[in-house]
Amino acid sequence: MEFSNHAILIGALLVLLSIVVSSLSARTGAPLLLVFLAAGMLAGEEGLGHILFSDYQTAYLFGTMALAVILFDGGMRTHTDTFRVGLWPAVSLATVGVILTAGIVGVAAAWLLELDLMKGLLIGAIIGSTDAAAVFSVLGSQGMRLKQRVGATLEIESGCNDPMAVFLTLVFIEVVRAGDHSLGWSMLWAFVWQFGLGGLAGIVGGRVLVWLLNRVSLSSGLYPLLAMAGGLVIYGTTTVWGGSGFLAIYLAGLVLGNARVKSQGSILKVHDGLAWLAQISLFLMLGLLVTPSALIPTAVDALLVAIVLMVVARPLAVWLSLLPFSFPKREQIFIAWVGLRGAVPIVLALFPALAGLPESSVYFNVAFFVVLTSLAVQGWTVAPLAQALRLKLPQEHAPYYSEFVEVPGQASLRLLGYRVTELSEAISRSVNQLPLPPGVRIVAAFRGGKPLDSIGQLEITAGDLLYVITTDEHMTLLDHLLVPADDAEESEQQRVFGTFTLDGDGPLGEVAEIYGVEVPERVKSLTLAQYIDRQFHRRPVVGDFVRIGGMNLVVREMRDGRTTKVGIVVRNR
Repeated sequence: MEFSNHAILIGALLVLLSIVVSSLSARTGAPLLLVFLAAGMLAGEEGLGHILFSDYQTAYLFGTMALAVILFDGGMRTHTDTFRVGLWPAVSLATVGVILTAGIVGVAAAWLLELDLMKGLLIGAIIGSTDAAAVFSVLGSQGMRLKQRVGATLEIESGCNDPMAVFLTLVFIEVVRAGDHSLGWSMLWAFVWQFGLGGLAGIVGGRVLVWLLNRVSLSSGLYPLLAMAGGLVIYGTTTVWGGSGFLAIYLAGLVLGNARVKSQGSILKVHDGLAWLAQISLFLMLGLLVTPSALIPTAVDALLVAIVLMVVARPLAVWLSLLPFSFPKREQIFIAWVGLRGAVPIVLALFPALAGLPESSVYFNVAFFVVLTSLAVQGWTVAPLAQALRLKLPQEHAPYYSEFVEVPGQASLRLLGYRVTELSEAISRSVNQLPLPPGVRIVAAFRGGKPLDSIGQLEITAGDLLYVITTDEHMTLLDHLLVPADDAEESEQQRVFGTFTLDGDGPLGEVAEIYGVEVPERVKSLTLAQYIDRQFHRRPVVGDFVRIGGMNLVVREMRDGRTTKVGIVVRNR
C-alpha cells in the first residue's frame, strides 16, 4: 500500500511539474513534447529523481493505449473538408513515403552501425513514420495557421501512417528472428488484411458509435467516456482480429468528429484534455525508460542516421510520393522538414525487446536518439521555416468563447462570445442595424460585467461583450464585423493578400486592363476563380497565388471548394 501511495504521489508530481514547466515552451519556442521527454529523463535513474523504470511490457501496454487516445482525438479534429486537398497526398506519404523512408534509412543504418541489412531495415521501419502526437502538438502549440493543403496533408499523414510503420516493423522482426531474408506472399496478404480490416472496422465502428451516442440517454458527463470507451473497443477488437487498430481508431474518430452527436462540444473538450494527458504521460514514461549513459556508445552513429533521415530519406520520399499531385516546391520542402518523429518510433523500438531479439538495446537507443534530434532540430524550426517559405497565413481573430449548441433538427450551431474592439464597424450601431446573415442571433450582451436589457435597441460600444448563436459558415463574417484586425494585423494581411480584394467571379480580362497587365487572349474571358482553378488543377486553397504580368492573384476566401474572394498584389516591375 505504501508503494502505491508513493507511486501516485510521484506520478502526479511529475505530470504537475511537466505542465508548469511547459510554459517555457511558449517563451523559448521549444517543442512541448521535448519538454515532457526531458522532464522524464531528469526524473529517471540517472537524473535528479533517480526513478528506476525498465518494464518494457508495461511501457508497451501504456504506450499503445496512449497512442490510441491521441489518434482518436486527432481523428475527431480532422474535418472532412480538408480531404478535398489533403487525402490522397497524405495516403501516398503514409504508404509509399514510409516504405521509401524506411528503405533509405535502413540501408544507411546497416552501413553506419555495421549491422546485417535486415536489421538495418528494421531500424528504418521503426523510425519510418511521422508521429501524430508530435505533429499535432507542434502545429497546435506554435499557433500557426498554415495553408490548408499543407496543414491537411501533414495532419492526415501523421494520423494514418503509423499502421504502415507497425506493419513493416513486425515484418522485419519476423525476418530477423527467422533468419530468412525472403518476403513471401503471406506478407502481402497480411498487409491487405491489416489495412483492409482496419479501414472497414474504423468506418463501420465509428458509425455504430455515432448511432449509440445519439440513441442512449445519459448524464452529459458520461457521453465523452462512452465515446472514449467505444473508440478503445474498436481499437481492441480490430487488433484481436489481426487488423490495424491504429488505423481503425483514427478513422472512428474521424467519423465521430464529423457527425452530429449529443454533447459534441463536451466530447471534444474532454478528449482534448485526455489527449494532452496521454501525450504528457507517454513522453514522461518514455523519458523514464531511457538510460542516458546507454545512448553515448551509439550517439555518433545515431546522429548520422538522424541526419540521413532528415536531409536525405524524408525529402526524397516526399518528393517521389507527391509527384502526382503537383505540390509547389516550397510546400514539399516544408512537408519534408515537418516529418517529426515522436512517441511512435520509441514504442515500436520496444517490439524487438519484447520479441527477444538480440541487440534490442541498439534499436531502442538509436530510435530514442533520432526522436530527440528530430524534436530538438525540426520541432524548434517549424515556425521560422513556415514564415520563410510563405506558408504561414495571417491569424484570423477568433471569439474568446465558443461552445456547441444542441438544437434538435438543426445544423450544428455555436454560441460565440466576442469582445467588441475599437475598430469594429458595429460601434455606435444598434444590434438591429447590424448586417447579420439570416439565422444569426445576438442573444446576450454585457457591459462592465453587467447584463444589458433590450438587446435589439442596444447601441454597441467598444468593450461590450456580445454572445451570438450562429452556424460555422458565418463565423468569419462575425469575426471581421466585431473584432477586425488592428493596424499591424492589417499590414500582415495586406502583405499576404494584397490591398484590394475582388470577387472570384470578376472577369480576368477587365481586371488585367485596369492594372495594365497583358494576358493571353485565350484566358481573358475566364473569371479570376476559373483562371486560378486551372493553375491548381481545381484544388486551390487560401493563400495560393498565381503570377500574371505584374500582379499576383491570391486566393483569399473559399466556400464549398470554390474561390469566392481574390486578393490583388501588384508587384514592382
